[in-house]
Amino acid sequence: MTKLTEPSWDFYRTFLAALEHGSLSAAARELGLTQPTVGRHILALEQSVGAELFTRSQQGLLPTDAAMVLKPYAETLASTAAALLRAASGSKDKVSGTVRISASEVIGTEVLPPILAKLQASYPDLIVELSASDTVKDLLQREADIAVRMVAPAQEALLARHIGIISLGLFAHRSYIERYGKPETVGELGRHKLIGFDRQTAYIRMMTKRYPVLEGISFSFRSDHSIALHNALRAGIGIGFLQIPLASRDPALVQLLPEIKVEIDTWIVMHENLKTSPRCRVTFDALVMGLLDYIKENSVDNGS
Repeated sequence: MTKLTEPSWDFYRTFLAALEHGSLSAAARELGLTQPTVGRHILALEQSVGAELFTRSQQGLLPTDAAMVLKPYAETLASTAAALLRAASGSKDKVSGTVRISASEVIGTEVLPPILAKLQASYPDLIVELSASDTVKDLLQREADIAVRMVAPAQEALLARHIGIISLGLFAHRSYIERYGKPETVGELGRHKLIGFDRQTAYIRMMTKRYPVLEGISFSFRSDHSIALHNALRAGIGIGFLQIPLASRDPALVQLLPEIKVEIDTWIVMHENLKTSPRCRVTFDALVMGLLDYIKENSVDNGS
């Protein structure tokens, strides 16, 4: 059997860039390399692993089955390398260096920025990386240092703080109500323009199970992006769900049918090995305090 040689980490980084961008030239631009160098990296990795990783087509580079097998391992290497650099960026006692935070689209884009602004004003040498995605990042694989999660952590070796419940309600902009009126019962929702996701999710299945009358109701505006749904609501397109503390910041939003409410458990989580890291400790504490204050913002004008 042919003995495989140990590939350079640079080859894996180039491989991931080629996977993401689908061409040698685009990968080269991303990495600041020349196209021939990227080609040599891919060829060297193929020789090391003993398999062809890409085929050329009119659409660019197409990954082979072997490439898709390697992909999650290369991504783990990338996460580990990034975590190593973050750990090395901070001194032992000073709050400095990089901390990476993972949060949902809504929390990451709507709620965390003012909390992080205050944090960085207090610690100007702290660098924050924010991943705002509804995909749960694996803290044990160091895809992030700290995460804001809407489910209780199931993994061991994680330090977790339960923040409390964030409630969601049905809202409409005043401009929508002026045009179409307010539904007075759940049954009347079917006669209104509704805003919702364009695919079945665990959240939607939970909602229809809790409120069977919502089963079969069609949406006049759909998106797979939470912020697009929120902006459609604010634009007066229709009725949709919004976190009550977030809605309380906009006097033009009116809560409808307050008996319909969804409660989401909220946690701040980080790897227990990071609890002695000054940059992670102060960030963890700032997120806890900031989100506790956010949950208290639950006063909504229910007028028309």
